[in-house]
Amino acid sequence: MKILPLAYFGSLEWWREALSPDAVIDVGEHYIKQTCRNRTEIATADGRMSLTANVVKGASIHKCAVRDMRLDYSKRWQHQHAVAIRSAYKSSPYYDYFAHHFEPFFERRYDFLYDMNRELLEVLRRIEGIESQLRYSERYIVAGEGDVDLRGHNFLGVRESDAPYWQVFSERVPFQSNCSLLDLLFNEGKVLP
Repeated sequence: MKILPLAYFGSLEWWREALSPDAVIDVGEHYIKQTCRNRTEIATADGRMSLTANVVKGASIHKCAVRDMRLDYSKRWQHQHAVAIRSAYKSSPYYDYFAHHFEPFFERRYDFLYDMNRELLEVLRRIEGIESQLRYSERYIVAGEGDVDLRGHNFLGVRESDAPYWQVFSERVPFQSNCSLLDLLFNEGKVLP
């Protein structure tokens, strides 16, 4: 079994792992800040941009299960994400085809990070035409012998293994690998198996 962390949109590397038939997304694990659990990266005119869904901070944040992490709306992060995504991709070939699927996520207030991320991942799965369901744990998964535990892996950042594809700002900025699946979707259309 491959054990994965929950992801905000999910990078290309995260999706490659999540689509394995033996992949399970562990929502019972303890939340780890500054990870793909509440971050994604997009390609902009200035290079990579990190988008972070704000979570409620506190002394017990490191003891909190991912499924219990509450979102914090004291700052306008949803509006900032919507504007950043629109600015980065409005001139991409497929933005007009798919952007409307994501607009409700930047208007609705979710109580929990898990609920928002799960719905986002399901929308991306349906758009891509992936028939197999993503699997989520009910509680913390103890990795056994032979399991591949990817919960500590950083799914954000540049990966040399990505085959370059056309990006909106390709003429000004070098190829930005391993961005959010949104980057590939808006630039290339439906592309996952």
